[in-house]
Amino acid sequence: MSTQIGTEELDAVAQAELVRRGEVTAYQLTTAAIERIEALNPTLNAVITPLYDTALAAARLAPSGPLGGVPFLAKDLVAEIAGAPFSEGSRFVSGLVSGHDSELVRRWRRAGLIILGKTNTPEFGMVPACEPIAFGPTRNPWDPSRSTSGSSGGSAAAVAARLVPMAHGNDLGGSIRYPASACGLFGLKPTRARNPLGPEYGDAISGWACEHALTRSVRDSAVLLDATAGPALGDPYGVPLPDRPFAVEAGIDPGRLRIGYTAQTPDGSTPHPDCVAALDDAAALCASLGHELVETELPGLTPAVGKAIGTVFDAATAWIGEYWVRRLGRLPADDELEPLTRAYWERGRRVSAAAYLLAIEDCQAFARVVARWLTGIDVWLTPTLSMPPATIGEITSTAEDPLRAGRAGGRTVAYAGVVANLTGNPAMSVPLYWNADGLPIGVHFLGRYGDEATLFRLAAQLESARPWAHRRPPLLPQ
Repeated sequence: MSTQIGTEELDAVAQAELVRRGEVTAYQLTTAAIERIEALNPTLNAVITPLYDTALAAARLAPSGPLGGVPFLAKDLVAEIAGAPFSEGSRFVSGLVSGHDSELVRRWRRAGLIILGKTNTPEFGMVPACEPIAFGPTRNPWDPSRSTSGSSGGSAAAVAARLVPMAHGNDLGGSIRYPASACGLFGLKPTRARNPLGPEYGDAISGWACEHALTRSVRDSAVLLDATAGPALGDPYGVPLPDRPFAVEAGIDPGRLRIGYTAQTPDGSTPHPDCVAALDDAAALCASLGHELVETELPGLTPAVGKAIGTVFDAATAWIGEYWVRRLGRLPADDELEPLTRAYWERGRRVSAAAYLLAIEDCQAFARVVARWLTGIDVWLTPTLSMPPATIGEITSTAEDPLRAGRAGGRTVAYAGVVANLTGNPAMSVPLYWNADGLPIGVHFLGRYGDEATLFRLAAQLESARPWAHRRPPLLPQ
């Protein structure tokens, strides 16, 4: 008899409440989630490493915590789980088994989450797609011929398809927010250093990398962040403490906000009309809720800053490569790195230490410009992506054209979600719009440094005014 118990439409907070009330057990939730994965993963290719035995063992222990008994998936990038295979989407790393839990994983366990497995990611999270050669493409539940964007594409597909109510994501340049847009989810990138990166990393790439999750409800994101946020012993720096729990913020009226917005991309490229329509729709909704809308463009993103961003990314790829060479004790074979990764790595190895530090200084000077600008508005609204989800195979490289994926991916992210990574500011993608083809088109809000509270308040208000959780991808029974 199937143990599918009809909880897949509930968010994580509601599932945890059922467990607390004794109406369902963690084991039942876990078994039902495993059945969903087994049924849909052959189509989606979202989960690449099942961890069912350890998940069922944990579920039998009746875990407590704010999310006690809730099934969860970890992205196979950065966060390590003791005893689990770890590859970061790369054939070079494939075969490694982690010897420890990352601090974030320990906090997931303390929150009561049941980790069912690991999700797909592009090699080292390098592109806004999820099609690694090592594991094959993850497909978008809204249209399996389409990309999930990335790099948290496996997690996004899993949550959108109701395999689990929430899943881990990380974000170095938009990798939580882009797949949230492509898959119709809520995706928050927290303030720099809000969540820990240890013990392996202190501030990955000068704090650009952030850890959190993709969720279907705003409150799930808030409750999870309450459970995981805060520095670990020895972290290189902290972050402003919130005035109250984020879960409380998600229930507070945001008041009348001054919302800046623009349909213009920083590079002057032409966005897809569907993305502009999503922006116009969101602006009208915000205005109807009493907010003040002012058209304004992001200042300071000069060609010099753009060059600095490229320098940092090149150096970051070289760092990633050298990190794994040191950890594995060998160089990658010719066929163990994808063409794009090898091209970026070789380019990054030509970046001097001085050039890298100068680029960081340029980015930090830009962050000060953005901070001053945000004193005049509360949040800044744009589309999240500059085109609807790409087709499978569109954002890939070949040996003959190794930079093809970078160019193709760049066309989808012309709104420069990386700005939030440079500045350290929190940002979110909110799923308010679906186009005529039934594809989700997210909108993006950039907040002030340390001010997730305003984002959670606004997101919850938008969720209440324009609910999205009832929307089901065509892949699922309607």
